Amino acid sequence: MRVVVFRHVPFEGLGHIQQVLEERGIAIEFADLYQPGAQAPETATAAGLIFMGGPMSVNDGLPYLELEIESIRRAAEVGQPVLGVCLGAQLAAKALGARVYRNSISEIGWFAVHPTEAGREDPLFRGFHDSEAVFHWHGETFDLPPGAALLACSERCRHQAFRLGSCIYGLQFHLEVTPEMIADWCQQDANCGDVRELDSLPDPAHNAARLRELSRQVFGHWADLLTCVTA
Repeated sequence: MRVVVFRHVPFEGLGHIQQVLEERGIAIEFADLYQPGAQAPETATAAGLIFMGGPMSVNDGLPYLELEIESIRRAAEVGQPVLGVCLGAQLAAKALGARVYRNSISEIGWFAVHPTEAGREDPLFRGFHDSEAVFHWHGETFDLPPGAALLACSERCRHQAFRLGSCIYGLQFHLEVTPEMIADWCQQDANCGDVRELDSLPDPAHNAARLRELSRQVFGHWADLLTCVTA
């Protein structure tokens, strides 16, 4: 069983997701279409597709992002599982007919998200408490795609997670990050504009243990969908 993972910058990797996939014996194929000369992967036979984050916008008109949007549309047509994280969630929203635009305020650091009624009933989010401090790094948001269920919200950004059908998920926040990843992101040149807006840098370890628990739950349930769909 194989998943294709679309990355958009070298420093935004799978984090906790990688261990979840490896524990289940799921092979990982990375697609770095932002790299010059990169070839588009064969996705039709993949058990699922994962789209990671990045500092660019889905509205930048980048050719490789347009290819990814088409991949999401094809996946939706055939019921192929999709997981989008941050930029990946915005790509999924746009591919499925929703608008992506600047949020009223940037959300960078540890902020609470709250599961909705639909989220409390969703297999991926059932273990969430009414308020969970998770890590965020984004300045844009999205409308819900037609027919999608809102699974989580926050004070600064209402649309934090959605599900369309049974196997397409978009998460605006970052459950996958480790403390080491957060510390690294704060040092990246591509993020320097965002960092300058902060009064202080986020503590990488602030809620790391709980974040790891949530990541294993959410990504574990998503990985289990791969077996159900391909069975």
